[in-house]
Amino acid sequence: MSDALTLPAETRERAGKGASRALRREGRVPAVIYGGKEEPTMIHVEAKELVRQLGTGHFMNSIVTISLGGKKLRTIPKDVSLHPVKDRPVHVDFFRLSKDSKIEVQIPVVFINEEASPGLKKGGVLNVVRHELELVCESDKIPSEIEIDVTGKEVGDSIHISEINLPEGSLSAITDRDYTIATLVAPSAMKSQDEDEAEGDEQTGEGMEAGDTAATEQGPDADAAQEQADKSE
Repeated sequence: MSDALTLPAETRERAGKGASRALRREGRVPAVIYGGKEEPTMIHVEAKELVRQLGTGHFMNSIVTISLGGKKLRTIPKDVSLHPVKDRPVHVDFFRLSKDSKIEVQIPVVFINEEASPGLKKGGVLNVVRHELELVCESDKIPSEIEIDVTGKEVGDSIHISEINLPEGSLSAITDRDYTIATLVAPSAMKSQDEDEAEGDEQTGEGMEAGDTAATEQGPDADAAQEQADKSE
């Protein structure tokens, strides 16, 4: 289950850009709660507390209880608009959750038992195609992460969504294809390093005979320059 957060809020009396700017000057962030077959509720929250919760890294995948006028409203964040320059939150959308509602969320993946993967032990590299899975979850069963076991995986193997045992109450939101989450690829770092070193040798003239200089490999022009230098001595 994703962590539950609580966010105090106050009702927003006025809408519009002017009212929203005034709230931001007071250290508040305008927001709205919608969904659940109810009318949208305009609210505003404290900017510092919102930033703190955003900093936890799991705000968007958490159930956020909005404390409003003595009531507790279960919601999940759907969108946080940020200032294009200052990167601070300027507006938040919350989706109201009913007891049996389902919600589409993006859940991060973590890979476990890497030491039990023959391909990784041989030096293979885990190429992660999707760092998050798009899932449809029951509102009271939203996982904080999805664990993917790589035990027995060899170089060349792929991990698809069909292989993942999703937790109870969760289904893939993408149902038209068996998409790839990660692949196990052959190591390429050593090959790239060898190629870079070989290229560097060619550029610096390594491999010349003792006593040679870069100038001696430049052809007739270099020979003429050397001859002229000898005459001037």
